[in-house]
Amino acid sequence: MSSPDQPVVLTCAQPTGQLHLGNYFGAVRNWTTFLDSHACYFGIVDQHAITLPYVPAELRQSCYKTLALYIACGLEPEKCNLFLQSHVTGHTELAWILACLCPLGQLERMTQFKDKAARQEEGGAGFIGSGLLYYPVLMAADILLYNADVVPVGEDQRQHVELTRDLAMKFNATYSDTFKIPKVEIPKQAARIKSLQDPTRKMSKSDPNQGGVIYLLDEPNIVTKKIKSAVTDSGSEVRASEDKPGITNLLHIMSASTGRSIEDLEQEFAGSQYGVFKAAVADAVVEMLTPIQERYKAIADDKKYLEGVFKSGADAAQKRAFKMLSKVNRKAGFIERAR
Repeated sequence: MSSPDQPVVLTCAQPTGQLHLGNYFGAVRNWTTFLDSHACYFGIVDQHAITLPYVPAELRQSCYKTLALYIACGLEPEKCNLFLQSHVTGHTELAWILACLCPLGQLERMTQFKDKAARQEEGGAGFIGSGLLYYPVLMAADILLYNADVVPVGEDQRQHVELTRDLAMKFNATYSDTFKIPKVEIPKQAARIKSLQDPTRKMSKSDPNQGGVIYLLDEPNIVTKKIKSAVTDSGSEVRASEDKPGITNLLHIMSASTGRSIEDLEQEFAGSQYGVFKAAVADAVVEMLTPIQERYKAIADDKKYLEGVFKSGADAAQKRAFKMLSKVNRKAGFIERAR
């Protein structure tokens, strides 16, 4: 699958059970570019998923669905290690050690913690679990446990990976040189896919208007309806500019779906009405999604196959995790258990 001298890429995401165009263009498709050049570890972080209220049965189903979607999107199990966070010993153990090095104030200043805590209070959740506060420390452990060279993440995770770098340097300074300082890679495309109904905001599963979100498993007629109903701008010119966020968003979606440049698309649709352009965008997205949906349907109900992928991925991840955890425990002063 990979050679020992290959650099390691590690990235993880929560098991939402659904992926939308923003997830695909901004993250998952980018991950496939590492398959032949890096040792790839792609984790589904189910332990992170319990920091907010959830339903256990739905979490389990979401893990299977997320795995099937990853494979359908091109993360071939033969070329990478796809694993569940809870299947690998070491994530929470390393998180505790890192937490003891992490200043509380640094966690309280995290933008995502403040935003999520505020939403919890507004929603009347009753309390804010400490897991939400320590989420970035567990994320740091996810990364450092594999001594990753590269961490591809979205712009919204930059602050968390910077904390990871800080904790790696602090551990190295406190004990001795142990962790690589991971490089953050943020795809340029990540921030460009916006809501179809509010093109000033990024496309999000939590969007109250689901007409603004295109999911990878949306049926062709649903995709077409959402795109044809997308908010556009005054005038009728198909061009990308700050004063035309709706059309700019659709141009980015079509460009990402077809591989064609924005300039090329602007030239093709010069003089066209918005309706003609939207129909072309819908056709391009449907064509791009078709093989993903076909692959997903072929494996989604094969639980034996999916569990086999989880097992092989966890086995490979565990070997690497145990090596790092053993080194960390020894440097932290823990006595290795006699075997």
